[in-house]
Amino acid sequence: QVQLVESGGGLVQSGGSLRLSCAASGSIFSINAMGWYRQAPGKQRELVAIITSSGTTTYVDSVKGRFTISRDNAKNTVYLQMNSLKPEDTAVYYCRQYGSDAWGQGTQVTVSP
Repeated sequence: QVQLVESGGGLVQSGGSLRLSCAASGSIFSINAMGWYRQAPGKQRELVAIITSSGTTTYVDSVKGRFTISRDNAKNTVYLQMNSLKPEDTAVYYCRQYGSDAWGQGTQVTVSP
């Protein structure tokens, strides 16, 4: 019943920026913590950032100071602003809703050297 749809991925040069969006439906969005994960080819999926229902944020060390997770409960959407992108950030990015443990289909982010 819960659906998550990611968007905003694309191809950028090193040092560039992208803003990812994840739109949720079929749930009471505002009560759930949301997370962004990423998975590169041949590698395991890793947690990137979390935002709680109250707005508290947590980031993996590799993106601290560069990425910002936020949410707009009126739009049932969580965002990931990615600045100063590096080739190491290349991956498929997924959003997750922790209450329902739902996953989106993912959006590709590619950063060229």
